[in-house]
Amino acid sequence: MADFGLYAYQEEVVERALKGENIIIWLPTGGGKTRAAVYVAKRHLETKARAKVVVLVNKVHLVDQHYSKEFEPHLGGSYNIGKVSGECEEKDFFGIVVNSKDVIICTAQILYNALINEEESKHVELSDITLLIIDECHHTHKESVYNKIMRCYVEKKLKGERPLPQILGLTASPGTGGAEILESAVDHVLEICANLDAAIVSTKNSVSELKEKVHKPDKTFDIVNKRPEDPFGDHLKRMMTQIHQHMHLPTDVKLKEFGTQEYETDVVNLEKQGVRESNRMLAQCALHLRQYNDALLINDTLQMMDAYHSLEEYYNSKSGTAINGTDNFLLGLFQENQMELRRLATDPTFENPKMAMLESILLKQFGPGLQSRGILFCRTRKSTHSLNDWVLKNGALQAAGIKAAMLTGAGNGITHMTQHEQADTIRNFRRGTLNLLISTSVAEEGLDIPECNLVVRYGLLTNEIAQQQASGRARAKNSQYSVVAQAGGREVRREHINEYLEELTGKAIAKVQSMSHQEFLRKINELQTQAILTNKVLEDRRAEKRSRYAASEIQLLCRSCLKAVASGSDIKVIGDMHINVNSDFKCVVLVWRQHYKVGELMTISKRFENWEPGCTISCIDCSKKWGHEIKYRKLVILPNLGIKNFALQVPPNKNMTVKQWKDVPFTVEDFSFEEYYQEYLPDDFD
Repeated sequence: MADFGLYAYQEEVVERALKGENIIIWLPTGGGKTRAAVYVAKRHLETKARAKVVVLVNKVHLVDQHYSKEFEPHLGGSYNIGKVSGECEEKDFFGIVVNSKDVIICTAQILYNALINEEESKHVELSDITLLIIDECHHTHKESVYNKIMRCYVEKKLKGERPLPQILGLTASPGTGGAEILESAVDHVLEICANLDAAIVSTKNSVSELKEKVHKPDKTFDIVNKRPEDPFGDHLKRMMTQIHQHMHLPTDVKLKEFGTQEYETDVVNLEKQGVRESNRMLAQCALHLRQYNDALLINDTLQMMDAYHSLEEYYNSKSGTAINGTDNFLLGLFQENQMELRRLATDPTFENPKMAMLESILLKQFGPGLQSRGILFCRTRKSTHSLNDWVLKNGALQAAGIKAAMLTGAGNGITHMTQHEQADTIRNFRRGTLNLLISTSVAEEGLDIPECNLVVRYGLLTNEIAQQQASGRARAKNSQYSVVAQAGGREVRREHINEYLEELTGKAIAKVQSMSHQEFLRKINELQTQAILTNKVLEDRRAEKRSRYAASEIQLLCRSCLKAVASGSDIKVIGDMHINVNSDFKCVVLVWRQHYKVGELMTISKRFENWEPGCTISCIDCSKKWGHEIKYRKLVILPNLGIKNFALQVPPNKNMTVKQWKDVPFTVEDFSFEEYYQEYLPDDFD
């Protein structure tokens, strides 16, 4: 193995995999899990007849990263290696790709789609694969696509069906699953092992080498005192109290403290209650209260003007959309207080002390002649924008040579980065053109980001896995890991809890590793049998729920104005999109729309076979965002609807809300272009 460049601790963790066992490699971020997996794949290809290796990742950008950084450089000279993601045409004949390649790197969704697709060119059987490598395998739980794949595997295993692929999982931390006592943490680790049908391995004999290779940063809690006065925040709270009074809440309804995540949960539930009860005043007031609470949270983390701008942007979008007295009251309340809020937000006397602390931390690490790289982790995309603007406008930070850029998740929305933008940002960071990434959680795991001198966690409350992943980014010698928090705040408490849970994870893994082979196998078999039975019960319940009502009995209501805009029978499925095919609802070829208006053009970073994105759409009456149009087969324009933007009216005249289309209580049929063409298009073309 030495000629491959493995460290002793890597040789130790792959030992059982080289014997054909299913294992999970547990090594910290920066410990070289992927390199170890490449070596296992190499030996597997050399020794296994008709070997077929599939590498699964949970994010699209990791397909290219693993291909170009690891598998192609080390195996490409001897083996045929392919990569497939939702962006490339190979996904449409994935079965053929699998047959023609020795190693295939793909997103987990691609493989799962192939397992359940019956078309010969697209279909793949697990028995076609001899080694299945699962990156970031701690995500193999609940209804994740990793777990759906492994559920197929476990079902076949329990039925005695063979052959099945060898499993190799990679993780920096399986976590405790929220458990805070050792026994429950052990149960969680065992559940991950059962889901992957694998034992978890770590280095025992080369711990000192691992510690020498993977440097732990110096951790500091950079604490600031609470503002002695906060007139801007106090003014927001007085406005929220006025909204409470307007709502006439029952005396037994007790909401949590303004400016907390708990209060946000309360008003989210109030909005749902208002929709269910057709109480638009309650629902709308709750929505606006959430905006004010968001502003309080921003005021606690960022600058006061950031909080003010978030409200200003929201109310500008509401301009001219008033339907009744409640809308007039809510819009009027902001407009009456707008000038005073702006005045308070521009008073530097009461600025957020966390910003001064953050400036101090950055100035210590960056400066003339210092070759530093850093990542500033924050909670939301909005935060990354605000902090990036602040860095660009801060004279001291610019003089220190800080060259910052945002890094957020790629996705199918106007506010998302494209895959290309994300790759460019990381490339520039690696080259040194940029030296500070202002990032959401997307930079915590998976991305090939160079080792950093500084990692700052700013206004974050996350679990122990995210904390470990973020800390692992500070791998340079003498690096710093900073937690910026308010004295007595929840961030410090959460960080200490996560430190405890990180230790607990290690103890739980050690406990699992100390089990006898027979005891471990017995426990794994029990958990697998139970999981399959539980999943069957849940599937039966979902099927029963989907057939509870006929689609024609369901009405879709705009979630904001509660106007009925479509029948459930109007909704059809194209891939994972749910479109409305009723010509009264949408534009077919002509430029008219009955119920909605169009907005900005959608930007989606990948190409699709039969459609392309169009404009965002929103309710013509209240401007509630509903989704976006698609242009199908370059011929028809169809509205793709997000179910979270609607309420469902079910018999007998009751309202309900669901988060995802899979939770609707009726069956949504597949879209048939032929039927659609016959029913709608001839008349429209006449």
